[in-house]
Amino acid sequence: MTTITDTLVVVPLENKVLLPSVVLKLSLKGKDALTLTRKHLRANEQRKPTYIACIPYKEKVTPNGKDGGENLIRLEDKEKLYEYGCSARIIRVQRSGLGVVTVFVEGISRFKVSRYITDGDNPLLVKAEYLPEKPDEQNTDEFIAFKALVREFLTKMKDLQMPETLIQQLTKLIDSVSPPVLADLLVSVIETSFEERLDMLSTTNLKDRVLKISEQVHSSVQGKLSKKQREFYLRQQLETIKKELGETDSSVKEEDELEQLARKISEAELSEEANTVAERELGRLKKLQPASSEYAVARNYLELLADLPWNKKTDDIVDIAESKKQLETDHFGLDHVKKRIIEYLSVIKIKGDLKAPIICFVGPPGVGKTSLGKSIATSLSREFHRISLGGVRDEADMRGHRRTYVGAMPGLIVQGLRKCKVNNPLFLLDEIDKLAHSSHYGDPSAALLEVLDPEQNNSFSDHYLNVPFDLSNVLFIATANSLETIPEPLLDRMEVITLNGYTFEEKLHIAKAHLLPKQLRAHGLEQDQVVMEDNVFLKIAENYTRESGVRSLERTIASVVRAKCVELADLRECNKESEYNPVVDLKDVEEILGMAYYEKEVIEREPLPGVVTGLAYSGSGNGGILFVESTKMPGRGDLQLTGHLGEVIKESAHLALTWVKSNAHILKLVSNEHDNLVDKYDIHIHVPGGAVPKDGPSAGVTLVSSLVSLFSGYHVPPTTAMTGEISLRGQVLPVGGIKEKVVSAHRAGIRKIIIPYRNRKDVEQDVPEKLREDIEFVFAKNIWDVLESALILKTSGKWNTRIYESNL
Repeated sequence: MTTITDTLVVVPLENKVLLPSVVLKLSLKGKDALTLTRKHLRANEQRKPTYIACIPYKEKVTPNGKDGGENLIRLEDKEKLYEYGCSARIIRVQRSGLGVVTVFVEGISRFKVSRYITDGDNPLLVKAEYLPEKPDEQNTDEFIAFKALVREFLTKMKDLQMPETLIQQLTKLIDSVSPPVLADLLVSVIETSFEERLDMLSTTNLKDRVLKISEQVHSSVQGKLSKKQREFYLRQQLETIKKELGETDSSVKEEDELEQLARKISEAELSEEANTVAERELGRLKKLQPASSEYAVARNYLELLADLPWNKKTDDIVDIAESKKQLETDHFGLDHVKKRIIEYLSVIKIKGDLKAPIICFVGPPGVGKTSLGKSIATSLSREFHRISLGGVRDEADMRGHRRTYVGAMPGLIVQGLRKCKVNNPLFLLDEIDKLAHSSHYGDPSAALLEVLDPEQNNSFSDHYLNVPFDLSNVLFIATANSLETIPEPLLDRMEVITLNGYTFEEKLHIAKAHLLPKQLRAHGLEQDQVVMEDNVFLKIAENYTRESGVRSLERTIASVVRAKCVELADLRECNKESEYNPVVDLKDVEEILGMAYYEKEVIEREPLPGVVTGLAYSGSGNGGILFVESTKMPGRGDLQLTGHLGEVIKESAHLALTWVKSNAHILKLVSNEHDNLVDKYDIHIHVPGGAVPKDGPSAGVTLVSSLVSLFSGYHVPPTTAMTGEISLRGQVLPVGGIKEKVVSAHRAGIRKIIIPYRNRKDVEQDVPEKLREDIEFVFAKNIWDVLESALILKTSGKWNTRIYESNL
């Protein structure tokens, strides 16, 4: 053995202890570390070893996160060091960053600190007193018992499926190294505390050291190793063992990772078919070279199989009272949605299990479809995962790519399950109406047919996974703005629940209870630092926003809160915070937001013959009012239609003119029943807003009223609106979108609405009570009811003849 000098450079160890024959990695920084590195490189060129003294601190040191390594110690800090250390030989040095070097050292011999030496600014040196180790008899009873105990420990490791390579290396070391050296090596493998390692370093008697490590090994054998301990073994450095056996690091590491992968697969509780595939792929993987391209593909596939939640699920906590409270807290209104969720929970509570419904929320933007999905997941105690389908155009995004392609990936459904780690999450399929339709990439909406079919999705097959997976426990909730772009077969699989726009009263409650507190938290203000009365919220909602949801309302409230933030910050800088006024009144709103963007559309209108207000529905949950204007001019009875009108509304206009002409004498528009009303006139009907396309049958009664008003000279009040389809015989037929039309009419200042009699149930079920109180509803069975309710008639203008509907 090479003689080691007894004067060595001190390298302090933070929370580490180096023992003889053990390899340790150190990170050093600073000028002294670089000097030591240069010294080692010069000695290495001359094939001479470089020795240092590794001395641990007496107590554990709290690591400093911003430092990248350990400084060499100075004389004034020597009292912090332990009285024992270990001389070490530098094996390898490599740079780890700016001013930081990584040094690998191998322990050589224990020593006791005799004294410390310093020489100016040079690193601290130690005078080492090496401890003689008497070569006791190797075959004493204690040493023989120790080796037997280590063999029993290795058997325990094998039972716990520890890496085979680690067990083989330790088995060889039992017979090739002496018990004292084996004892020091086992300290680095077995989970021991910092204090226990210090004790091993200072124990000079060989038998005492062997006895101490025997106790540690015995406790590990007697007690069942925990998962934490097993992970600890896997992470322990075994560089000394590898060095003794001359084995490379990469092959051992690959074998260990394959063992871990096999363990993960066995713990995943795969289905029988998936388990057969996994075993076949794992056997194939072990025969492949890690550098081959197929190795990465096969390994990624097996990791996916192991990560999927085949049998892991969250327990549904069915507390109906708590779920009701959660839904009421998160959302105002939406009673029909909450009712459906409570029904689902009630059936689960009684029956114990139930196929999850597939629900589709349809409504305009900003009414809370997505946030409602999160609230439902919370009330069910389920994991929540959102899949955005807007613009998805590839069928492989749903079903995954086949593994023959480079960069193949599983579909969005399987990726979501892997992320959730349970097989019964709540999946929110956001914007399902924005899916791209058939293209040369396939049809993603057709791929969803299997996913959203409760009778089929218990064996969903992803192209990448290629084995069936049960989706029947997943609760799917889709959201859409319109049903028109959803294919009929897909729509048939979903239970559609419509979320309509909010009324002003609902917006008022939402703004007070949710939006303002949310914005105050976002801007760092207390609840009492911005105070807004109901009339201020209504002013903002009516004059600065025009939407079915509350997104613009929230942005506008945020503008008000920011303005109050600026005011408060200015006063704080001037030390006048006591002058701050938290109240926002109507005058402040106009100063902060400027002039009102919107006025009630009917207020500025004057009653004119031929001008009638109708109600429209955009199809995406938004309603609105429209004006029908008609005029006559000398001509030959031609009808001209303008305003970007569709085919259906044009047919309604021709239908309306035909009915008026056929009933002109009864309406007292002509003196003789054989006279042609438009014989000498051309008719022009215009619907303002020429850039906006308009279509649908619901403007029929509006067109008739406009023409009758034009020819009779009687006007329709601007606060009266109407909707309904007409037949050639004058019947008023039902139309859709009643709630949206009524809400938009109320928003515009309408106080009287004429609607078809058969839509009465829609008014009573869907229209909020506050709107029913504010608006007078007239339910018309035929066009005569409409005209009598709409036109302001003089007594002399009353019609004597009526056509009644026959019920025979």
